[in-house]
Amino acid sequence: MITGKFPQLRLRRLRKNENIRRMVRETNLSVDDLIYPLFIVEGEGIKEEIKSMPGQFRYSIDKVVDEVKKIKELGIPAIILFGIPEHKDELGSDSFSDNGIIQRSIRTIKEAVPEMYVITDVCFCEYTSHGHCGYLKCNGNICDVDNDKTLELLKKQVVSHARAGADMVAPSGMMDGMIKAIREGLDEAGYTDIPIMSYAAKYASAYYGPFRDAAESAPSFGDRRSYQMDPANINEALREVALDIEEGADIVMVKPALSYMDVIKAVKDTFKYPTAAYNVSGEYSMIKAAAANGWIDEKRVVLETLLSMKRSGADIILTYFAKDVAKWLSE
Repeated sequence: MITGKFPQLRLRRLRKNENIRRMVRETNLSVDDLIYPLFIVEGEGIKEEIKSMPGQFRYSIDKVVDEVKKIKELGIPAIILFGIPEHKDELGSDSFSDNGIIQRSIRTIKEAVPEMYVITDVCFCEYTSHGHCGYLKCNGNICDVDNDKTLELLKKQVVSHARAGADMVAPSGMMDGMIKAIREGLDEAGYTDIPIMSYAAKYASAYYGPFRDAAESAPSFGDRRSYQMDPANINEALREVALDIEEGADIVMVKPALSYMDVIKAVKDTFKYPTAAYNVSGEYSMIKAAAANGWIDEKRVVLETLLSMKRSGADIILTYFAKDVAKWLSE
């Protein structure tokens, strides 16, 4: 509560110059807060720009190693990997193959840059021929993801990632009971020290469009509203987070971030739990497009946007701007 009043109280005194502004700053953005997403494809010598995400690329495994070395030099502590296999099938079997694209990527990255903290996205949409996030069951022409069958496949996927050397797994499919199943699968296989970062409150958002282009993961029919959350709901998000914490999640995530900062704040205030926010592809591409047209100052808008995510309660931010932010913060 303010006890003084103007003219004795002048709040501008503490805004006089950058030194005093730094001293009283309530929220700070650090390179330590950042996770950088990477897209990996089959082949050799590939660095292919994603048209809908200027400045982002699909890398072959040999090329992603060079990129990870640059990420490490910038001080970014962690990456999260998304694989795009050459062949897809109804089960998404490449996702749990020991010779799958992500498994080979983990081994190669860990051999070349052992200090990098490697997180793997755990889902099926990039790997299935139908583009949905699990095993499909159909009744006539009506198909939906079979939740419990998918849980068994998720166990296989996370164990294969851990066996390849992943430091953390991040399930994103929004299946009921997925954290319990994954924790059991990891523990039974002897990987009790592998943490889980759950996409606990993942909304059926229109902001994912560029990602689906990048990861070639758009569903071949329908949408994902039967398993991702309704954008109108916040109390449901708190229930989802509570369940994931109870089942063994080590970090909980809200996705997307920009339009869901009220959810981030509610999650942090309610649970006081390590909380991540995903600054998703659509958020990235909108800023890039506006900056390319000269409508905004990209650096200032990016830093303000990510700072607002920290202010809302995020401890960790997954962002395609991570490399740029690391450079700007070091200046």
